[in-house]
This record gives sequence, C-alpha cells and structure tokens, in this order.
Amino acid sequence: MALTKEQIAQRIARELRDGFYVNLGIGIPTLVANYIPPGMNVVLQSENGLLGMGPFPLEHEVDPDIINAGKQTITTLPGSSFFDSAMSFGMIRSQRIDLTVLGAMEVSEEGDIANWKIPGKMVKGMGGAMDLVASAKNIVVAMMQTNPKGESKLLPRCTLPLTGKRCIRKVVTELGYYEIKDGAFHLIEIAPGVTVDEVKAKTAGKLVISDSLREMQL
Repeated sequence: MALTKEQIAQRIARELRDGFYVNLGIGIPTLVANYIPPGMNVVLQSENGLLGMGPFPLEHEVDPDIINAGKQTITTLPGSSFFDSAMSFGMIRSQRIDLTVLGAMEVSEEGDIANWKIPGKMVKGMGGAMDLVASAKNIVVAMMQTNPKGESKLLPRCTLPLTGKRCIRKVVTELGYYEIKDGAFHLIEIAPGVTVDEVKAKTAGKLVISDSLREMQL
C-alpha cells in the first residue's frame, strides 16, 4: 500500500536532528512540521521572513497575518522572530540552513531538479527554490512518484526548466526512499505493501535496488 502525503512527511521527519535549522518548501514538505519528534529542538525557517514556525493551526488558532512562504496560515513557537526577506535569503545563501525539504515536478538520475515552472502555465514565481538548491547543505525531495497522467517523475533527464543541477541526493515518494548516486536512483527503503515491480514500473530513470533493501518504518 502506497504512502499518503502525511506518511511521506512522517518519513522525512526522521531526517531531522536536534538543533537543525530547516526550510520546508510548498506542498508535502510543509507537513513535516507536524511530525517533529517530541523533545527535539528544530527551528523552521521560511523565506518570507520567519524563524520558529510551529504546526499548522487548529481552526480557533488561525491568524491570517501569520503565513509561510506558500501563503498558508501557520503557528509560531515561543521565541520565534520575524524579519525581512533580504535577511531571510542572507541566511539561506550563507548556508545557515541545515536541511531543506522541497517538492518537485521532476528529478533526474543525476540529481537535477525541476520544481518551479511548466511552460505555458502561469506561475507566481520561482520563490526561494533556486537559492535553496544552490546553498543548502542537505536537500530532501518530497513528492508523488508520478504526475497526474501517471508518468514517472524520476527521470533520466528533466524535461522541464531546471531549478538546480546535481543538487538532490535523497527523494521520498509514496513508493519508497531513494538515494541518488552514480547516475541512478538507489531504492533503499520500500513502502509497506509496495512491490519492487511496482517501483520499477513507475521509475523512468536508472533504478538500482539496494542489496539491503528494507521496508520503510514510520
């Protein structure tokens, strides 16, 4: 059985470490905020100018003036701070972010990522993705493995305009956890109930099945 978007976020939360400064992209990545292990000190950074994001608000907690970079309402934690986007991008470009979690439209077997534009479709802008992929120490992509047409998003080469080249090393989808190295997607963990044949059918890029393949633990 494939993972839900919430379970993808739950798996990525296992990549967090105490003391990390973390930037969460739009979409599935924002859900990671709900799965930070109890007692772990992680500071979430948003490129619109915020340190110290909390989980998504309950209905009675919503404040329309407090939003993340995706314009979703959020909560703040004690000690959180607000500042302008110039300072926020200064944090990113000076490599003060320990972990970045991004969504993607396509990822290549070389670690390229396309996540900001589909030609012919209107977009609000590229946001902070290009700065993040150029500066982040550690990037994890969170996405569904196929697009709405059922076509694989793990490709030999990206077909959409690139956000960054050779910058992605880890991908988590509803089917499994992959490490990108040596020009291939290495399947390290497989989602419960998913078969290797299903993964093969939905991976267009070069796929290597790890000798120590294990079932994903959430």
